Amino acid sequence: MGPIFYTLSLSLPMRALRKRKRLRETERDDRERGKGLNAALRKDEEYQNWKSNVPVIYDWFTGHKLVWPSLSCRWGGQFVKDRYKSRQRLYLAEQERTSQIYTDGSLPNTLMITNCDILKPKVATAADISQFNEEAQSPFVKRYKTLVHPGEVSIIRELPQNNNIVATHTDSPDVFIWDLKAQPNRHPVERAAYSRPDAILTGHRENAVFALAMCPTEPFVLSGGKDKSVVLWSIQDTITSLGLSESRRSPNYLAPRGVFKGHDAIVKDVQFCPSSAQEFCSISDDSFLILWDARSGNAPVVKVEKTHGARELHCVDWNAQNMNLILTGSGDNTVCLFDRRFLTTGGEALPIYMFEGHKAPVTSIQWCLDRASVFASAGEDGILNIWDYYKSENERAKTNPGLFFQHSGHRDAIMDFHWNPAEPWTLVSITVDISSTIGGSTLQIWRMSDMLYRPEEDVLRELDHYKELLKICDPPAKSKKKI
Repeated sequence: MGPIFYTLSLSLPMRALRKRKRLRETERDDRERGKGLNAALRKDEEYQNWKSNVPVIYDWFTGHKLVWPSLSCRWGGQFVKDRYKSRQRLYLAEQERTSQIYTDGSLPNTLMITNCDILKPKVATAADISQFNEEAQSPFVKRYKTLVHPGEVSIIRELPQNNNIVATHTDSPDVFIWDLKAQPNRHPVERAAYSRPDAILTGHRENAVFALAMCPTEPFVLSGGKDKSVVLWSIQDTITSLGLSESRRSPNYLAPRGVFKGHDAIVKDVQFCPSSAQEFCSISDDSFLILWDARSGNAPVVKVEKTHGARELHCVDWNAQNMNLILTGSGDNTVCLFDRRFLTTGGEALPIYMFEGHKAPVTSIQWCLDRASVFASAGEDGILNIWDYYKSENERAKTNPGLFFQHSGHRDAIMDFHWNPAEPWTLVSITVDISSTIGGSTLQIWRMSDMLYRPEEDVLRELDHYKELLKICDPPAKSKKKI
């Protein structure tokens, strides 16, 4: 009995320990599920709170549900301008082959050209704004033309000199150039043949997915890729012949003007200097911010090695009204503002200011086109923040100095947004709806109330005017005489 008892005495504690371990693992899993559920409930509560305030904080808002996921949205040219509304091109993408929930991959990816009606300020009523349905398509957005794109569209950029010409990136080393006015409309049926690009820009050795920019001053294109290089093209000669060939038998292949090496990892974003086609900047997962000048050769002019410490960079933008100011967004959830006059090669850059209003990596930033000190940032937290760096100095005691508006209408990470170049203070933003049961994407077009960005004295005068009108329209009731 001795050996048997000894064996049992060992096995019982071991079974108890294994049971206790399984119990702890179950409790841990329950806690994680509880955290996820609580986070989802908080997110939904925040969304419902935002939705109830939409008529108060927005001058105009509309939502548009897309059936398939989309990574990019971009304004095109305005072609109708009336008293109460304007009509403008809006470029979108649909990634049909990536939605395995719905399709086996036989449906094509598409580049969509839509016509968007944009209401002028103070035209939409509070009732109109509040009655949007997040699962419905907007009456203000109408599909105009569809192109069958060779691969999923990861980014769209329009040519400032001709808004009918756009460039797209996909999972390919090449950049595609499209003349949207000349391209025929296509139907995205199963196994449809690709639309033929008007030009294909070659030069990358590996896929170039997200880093893409068009020059504001000349028809130049800039791209960054997984090959750690930045590539520059001039499409001046190409665009003069776009749309002239009716047969469209084959696209033009265009070699680069220059290939620029200096990064140690994938190039995530590139931007031209707004006043020069020869000067540009790039950022990368290596945390480098590099300034280039094509006139000086293919080597970096300034190479800042630690822009956000050692964290990866996701986005960059150059101020069109103050050429010295550059913004960067990072995986450390912050946006940094730099003055290029004080950037030096090597070491860690000291920003003028660091903005800390996001709870997840910042993936998109863009300067406002209507006020030099204002910019927007968006990230994986599903929030689009509007900042004014002039206010930062006077608001240092606040939690998020310089932050004066948060767009919280998205439930998932914001993939892209764009300030409207034709309609002041109007933006478009888009998400891929991972948390939604029906998938797809949510496009939102919106303009905050002008009382949030106008001078304070102007707003107070307007409020006093409304107060006087209310007194005239609703005089105080006279007291009844006692009998």
